[in-house]
Amino acid sequence: MQLAQKIVELEQALAIADTDGKRVGFIPTMGALHKGHLSLVKKAQDQGLFIVVSVFVNPRQFGEGDDLENYPRTLGVDARVLSDAGVDVLFAPSSNEVYPASGVKEISAGELGALFEGTVRPGHFDGMLTVVNRLFNLVQPDVAFFGSKDAQQLMLVTQMVRQQVANGDREPIKVVACETVRDEEGLALSSRNQRIPKDLIPAARTLHKALIAGSKKKTKADCIEAAMAQLDPIIRLDYLELVDPDTFAVTEGVTGARMVIAGWVGEVRLIDNLLVGGV
Repeated sequence: MQLAQKIVELEQALAIADTDGKRVGFIPTMGALHKGHLSLVKKAQDQGLFIVVSVFVNPRQFGEGDDLENYPRTLGVDARVLSDAGVDVLFAPSSNEVYPASGVKEISAGELGALFEGTVRPGHFDGMLTVVNRLFNLVQPDVAFFGSKDAQQLMLVTQMVRQQVANGDREPIKVVACETVRDEEGLALSSRNQRIPKDLIPAARTLHKALIAGSKKKTKADCIEAAMAQLDPIIRLDYLELVDPDTFAVTEGVTGARMVIAGWVGEVRLIDNLLVGGV
């Protein structure tokens, strides 16, 4: 595996892949890698792609009160994990590489970016789309892989790529949604999980239990009631709602809806989601 910390190093590696006629698969991450990330690598490997994984803790995704300083940074461990997994290039740029003094194109998430996670974390999705767009421009992938745990992020990235392709602003990128990887009792794997105190892990697992209970009901009121009944009382809920999977607009219908949840377990904020009827 090649470690590229400069754009020129990335470009050199991609040029070799292009000469060899290889299609590029890209997995953007903020590091602190876990089995969920490795499942994305496996998806890319199954397609025979030249695999680039980025590790970049994007400061623009963290608003006031967010945990930028506490976000885990484990590049050495991540590099060994990715090398063992057979990744071709680890792109680990500095902020100056990603955000040069000349500036980068700012991407707005618009009204959809102000819903749910955007309400709790103003500007988060603008920062996320800006860095994803920047990384797409640098890596020029054919296929990009994202986990489904961050469902609103996935929807916004898919929408951005679709619009850019329609406008002729970029070549098509296939955005692949990958199934959420969970622990043995259903807790969605996340880099933030390592910050949950061990005695609060059972409480964290009730988020998924709530989604499962809610997903089995036939009306929205019953979905929400059943989900709330499963949540550990210590969880400070930010939201629990049914949305249209493609637009994240709140829906009163149940069939085909996505149940989304976010809440605090101690000092750690977790998100999860489940398609109703998808269990």
